Amino acid sequence: MAKDKIAYVCENCGQESAKWIGKCPACGQWNTFKEISVPSSPSKGRGSFGSGTISNRGGNAAKVLRLREISAKDEPRVDMHDDELNRVLGGGLVPGSIVLLGGEPGIGKSTLSLQTALRMPEKKVLYVSGEESAHQLKMRAERILHTPHSSLLTPPENFLILCENSLEAIFDHIKEVQPELVVIDSIQTISTEDVESSPGSISQVRECASALLRFAKSSGVPVILIGHITKEGTLAGPKILEHIVDTVIQFEGDQHYMYRILRSIKNRFGSTSELGIYEMQESGLRQVSNPSELLLTQDHDGLSGIAISSAIEGIRPFLVETQALVSSAAYGTPQRSATGFDQRRLNMLLAVLEKRVGFKLMQKDVFINIAGGLRVTDLAMDLSVIAAVLSSNVDTPIESGWCMAGEVGLSGEVRPVNRIEQRIAEAEKLGFQHMIIPKHNLSGLNTKKFKIELHPVRKVEEALRELFG
Repeated sequence: MAKDKIAYVCENCGQESAKWIGKCPACGQWNTFKEISVPSSPSKGRGSFGSGTISNRGGNAAKVLRLREISAKDEPRVDMHDDELNRVLGGGLVPGSIVLLGGEPGIGKSTLSLQTALRMPEKKVLYVSGEESAHQLKMRAERILHTPHSSLLTPPENFLILCENSLEAIFDHIKEVQPELVVIDSIQTISTEDVESSPGSISQVRECASALLRFAKSSGVPVILIGHITKEGTLAGPKILEHIVDTVIQFEGDQHYMYRILRSIKNRFGSTSELGIYEMQESGLRQVSNPSELLLTQDHDGLSGIAISSAIEGIRPFLVETQALVSSAAYGTPQRSATGFDQRRLNMLLAVLEKRVGFKLMQKDVFINIAGGLRVTDLAMDLSVIAAVLSSNVDTPIESGWCMAGEVGLSGEVRPVNRIEQRIAEAEKLGFQHMIIPKHNLSGLNTKKFKIELHPVRKVEEALRELFG
C-alpha cells in the first residue's frame, strides 16, 4: 500500500504548498498553513460517489464537445416556496447544483433549511443531520408546522430524515431512497473512511464536499450544505470549500435583533448583490416582504441625529434609518465607531464635513448606527450619514417627512446614484413629502409622475441648507 503524501493548505485562501510556510504567498496571512494528508491514489470506495470522470445524466462518460453542439436550454429551477430564498438564489435552485449555507452558531441556518424543506411536499427531500437527533428534529419541525403563517399542518410524506455522520452510509441511503433534494447539516460533521483525520478537518471537508459535488453533477440532484463560521467570521473549511460549490449564501444578523439577512457571496447562476430579509420568531423565520416599514422608527419627532436614506440592495429598495451621536471627547482621544456602516468611509465623510463644510469635529466622539442591525454597503447612504452627524452635532432634529440619497465625493460634491426612480418611488410609497437627490440624477428623470417634492443638490452645503435652513 502506497504511503499517503503530506501537503499544506492555507486556511484563509486555500493555497496549497509542498512544505509549511509562515506567510501565505497568495493572501499574505501568517500562520495559516495546516497539514493535510493526500492519498497517493484516488479511492474507488463507496464514499467517492461517481469517482473518476463526472458523467452526464445518461450515464455515459464525459467527452469533448463543440460549443455549437451543446444545448442551451435552461432547465426549470426548483421553486423553494420562499420568495426571499428564491431571490437570493437567482430565481430558484438549479438542478444538479451544490449550495453552501453559512452562518454563525444559533443564527438560524438549520431552521431555515428545515422549514424550506418542509414547504416542498412535491419533492422527495432527504435531510441528513450530523448534529441533532431525530427527536430534536421532530420537535423543531412541529414548532415550524404549527406557525400561524404555515400552510402545512402535518409533515409531508416525502420528507425523510437521516441522522448519520458517515459519508459512505449516506450514499448507501441516497441510492436506496432516490431523493430529489439532499440537505447536509452540517458538512463539518460528515467524515469519510478514505481520509484518516477527524471530522471537520481540512482533508475531511474537502473530500466530502468533492464527493457530494460529483454526486450532484452526475445525478442532477441539488445538494444544500450547511457550514459553520470560524472565529474570524469566515466559512470554516477553509476557502477551498467555497471554490468547490456553485453558490455560497451567508445568513447574517445580530442575535440581539430579530432580523436576519440572507446574502449571496458567490452565485454561478445569478447575481451576488441580492438580499433576503427574515424576522426571527419563536416558531421560526418569517419572510419580510416590506422591510422599510419595520426598519423605520415610527416616532422620532424632536430627536436629533436621525436621518432617513433610500438605499438599494440587489433589486430591492428600502428606507434605512441612520442614527448618529456626536459628543465631546472625554478622554482626549476622540472615538470613531460605526455599526452597520463602513468605518473607513465614516472617517472619510467626517474629513469632508470638516474640510469642505467647516464643522470642527476633530475633538469630538462620533458614533454611527444603522437601525435594525442591518449592514448596508450602498454608497447612497453617504448623505444621510453626514446629515445625521450634523444634526447631532448642533442638536437640531431633521423635520419628519424628509429622506435623501446621494454619494459624497472628496471635494464635497454630491455624486449621482443608480436607480433613482426606484428610490423615489419607495420614499413616496411610505408617505415622505421631501427628498434630497443629486442634481445630476435629474437628467432624463420624469419628475411629473412623482408627488413627492424633490430637492436636487450639487454640494453637501446645499443639502445641509435644505435641511437646516
